[in-house]
Amino acid sequence: MKPQFQGIRAAAANISEGRGSYTAEMFREDFPQFFEPPVETEPPICHVPPVMLEEFLRQASAAVTPDRFLDGWRYCCGLYVAHQAALYLRTYEESSATPAQAAATGSLVGVVKSATLGDSSVSYDTGALTRATADWGDLNATQYGQLLASRARLAGMGGSYVI
Repeated sequence: MKPQFQGIRAAAANISEGRGSYTAEMFREDFPQFFEPPVETEPPICHVPPVMLEEFLRQASAAVTPDRFLDGWRYCCGLYVAHQAALYLRTYEESSATPAQAAATGSLVGVVKSATLGDSSVSYDTGALTRATADWGDLNATQYGQLLASRARLAGMGGSYVI
């Protein structure tokens, strides 16, 4: 392979090598619903623990690349972090007294399929969540993920040809 064609091959293959730098400040501006209201001079506190928020920010910066998402990069990074934060917060519990209680925080809950009022019965349709996982992982589990998947489909459109 001639060296002058290396850049052309990568561009034609639609393979991204860029990395963004989405920050907690950007996330706070874009998705304030994940933060407690600020108290006087104190900064707003995120509902997600700082270590987990930093992990989600790192993942978004690596997975949502500026050269692929262009002007929508910041919004898509925010959707990624919001999706991960929403999934995390669904499992959040202050503490658990037993291993069974801890395990229960990770139970998959689907869309309500039917509900009965007499003797209280509710059944869930987890298939509505898991049908989409073959192609898009867990992105169908939150509205943030669904919005991100829609944007990702648009960003990924177009052919690729590798020489």
